[in-house]
Parts: sequence; structure tokens; C-alpha cells
Amino acid sequence: MNNEVIILIADDNDGHAELIEKNLIRAGIANPILRFRDGQEIIDFLFQRGEGSKRERGRSYVLLLDIRMPKVNGTEVLKMIKDDPELRKLPVVMVTTTDDPREVEYCHELGCSNYITKPVEYDAFVNAIRQLGLFLLVVQIPPLDGGGANG
Repeated sequence: MNNEVIILIADDNDGHAELIEKNLIRAGIANPILRFRDGQEIIDFLFQRGEGSKRERGRSYVLLLDIRMPKVNGTEVLKMIKDDPELRKLPVVMVTTTDDPREVEYCHELGCSNYITKPVEYDAFVNAIRQLGLFLLVVQIPPLDGGGANG
């Protein structure tokens, strides 16, 4: 079994996703990174449905999830993950431009691990992602074993 954590980035904004990936690498993160461009893509991957790649049994993942995405928004994705008996173990970090306190509280109520607001200011955003990278270097993440409730 491979215990290397795979980082999943679900963000429809190419610039934000590339910036996150680049700065995780600069922070010393060498983990594999998979990118998803909308909520449906990440749901299909995690719940092992549809076309495209699927998550593997026995692998550990962490999801960096944007809220404002096409097809299925991030809060719906988060709710589906945390309602699933196996997937609820998946750490989900909301990385979004939304700083509405009600949205932050709602995501925490649903079970997100952390909530990071994408700073509009470039240097602050880079610094936030580097700190996230340092966090990922020390956190312990359990592997996901079974299929999703529908998978």
C-alpha cells in the first residue's frame, strides 16, 4: 500500500489552480497533484463514477476545494463527501474567495477541515498556500478503503 498523500485540487479558475500548485511545490510538497475543473469531476473521481480517473482503494487524499464552481458547487461536494461513511475521513480544505462568515460557518458545520480565503493580494495568497504546504507536510491522513455509498 502506498501511503503518499495525493493532493486533489478542485477549482474552475486555471490561474488560481496553477498558483496553488506552483506554491505547494515551492513549499517543498512533492506529492502527486490531481486537478479537477468542476464539482462533477471531483464527485465522479471520489465516488468512482462515470468516465475518467477514479480514486484508488488504500490511498490517502486531501482535497483543496473551491466553493464557486460550475455543475456542482463546493458546498454540495463537501456535503456529499461528509455524508458518505468512507469519504467522510477525507480532509477537505475550502480554498475560496468567499469570506462571508455564514459561508465559513456553514462549511465548518458540514465538516470541512479548514477554510482558507484566497487573498486578492498576490503575495498574501502565495503565503497562505505555502503555509498550507507546511501543514500538509506534518498532518497524518488516513487512507480511503471502500467505494463510496454509490460506488
